[in-house]
Amino acid sequence: MNFEPYPFEKLNTLLKDITPSKDYEAITLTIGEPQFETPKFIQETLCKSSEQLRRYPKTSGETYLLESMKAFVQKRFNVSLADDEIIPTFGTREVLFNFPQFLLYDKKAPVMAYTNPFYQIYEGSAIASRAETIYINLEEKNSFKPEIDEESLKRCDLVIINFPNNPTASVLDIDELGEWVKLALKYDFVLMNDECYSEIYTDKPVPSLLEASLHVGNESFKNVLVINSISKRSSAPGLRSGFIAGDKEILNEYMKYRTYVGCASPLPLQSAAAAAWNDEEHVAVSRKIYKRNFELAREILGCDVSDATFYIWLNVDDALNFTCKLYKNYNVKVLPGEFLGREDENGVNPGRGYVRIALVESEEKTKEALERIKECLS
Repeated sequence: MNFEPYPFEKLNTLLKDITPSKDYEAITLTIGEPQFETPKFIQETLCKSSEQLRRYPKTSGETYLLESMKAFVQKRFNVSLADDEIIPTFGTREVLFNFPQFLLYDKKAPVMAYTNPFYQIYEGSAIASRAETIYINLEEKNSFKPEIDEESLKRCDLVIINFPNNPTASVLDIDELGEWVKLALKYDFVLMNDECYSEIYTDKPVPSLLEASLHVGNESFKNVLVINSISKRSSAPGLRSGFIAGDKEILNEYMKYRTYVGCASPLPLQSAAAAAWNDEEHVAVSRKIYKRNFELAREILGCDVSDATFYIWLNVDDALNFTCKLYKNYNVKVLPGEFLGREDENGVNPGRGYVRIALVESEEKTKEALERIKECLS
């Protein structure tokens, strides 16, 4: 298998011979990892549950964790899930890598499509599945929303979309998501939405693909799946708690597969995760921080900001040069967009010319970083 280096490895290579200015404290805005303390009640639950380490965890997850996730989906999206319509997972990265391999194993010439630019695990799973890849480019001319090419989609076995989107921060409304559900039924491909940023919204809650499925009358969620996690929502990426939900016919077989994968979550982590999934107050606190960071980006950079995520997708023309200049002169790290995208059949990499800025720091640190970025741009 020939895997591409991860974007952060490429960034390290790009910057390796540059000595950053000592006039500034280092600020890193490259990785989508909240730089805030995990709420105390989650940490305390983890500590109190440590005695459970003596027991093997079940692949299917403990009942209390499953119930907390179902309750979250019900409260947040007004969608009632049966037990066989949701599976607790060890975060979502493992799902994104192993689910395509499970789904596409019996396909003679599997075809997989996903949004471009993208979270690189999509590409890794396509390579591991020996799948032909179709890129769904997200470009400014279409507000970074996926254009529908039915001739390509009718060839697909699996389509992965990601809204709210990393890295462009674009959002699809329920009608737009519903159109994708209709296409999944029309051409009989499995449609998965990576919804890991669904809880980081600035004003109105953003919809889930599960809601959209009900919205267009697909009450059994046929061919429809979503994944979600508490990593961004609860500032707890280390808990590795996520789920996959939707079509029970697919999930029933996937559950069998997962018993062999060996990625059951340790019981203390499940206890802490259940506490996080059951609580909304701490999430509201985080949202206020990210909203303020977006407001600072609008004030300082004069750029448009999204309704969700904590990313700024900033057009700087020559992203590689800008990234090097920003690091050398102002000691701020950002991520070139071309590292997050790939050239399509026409030689277009929709990430080229952009940088991704992760606004995951405190208001004070974010303001300082944005002011340095502004100065570098000028």
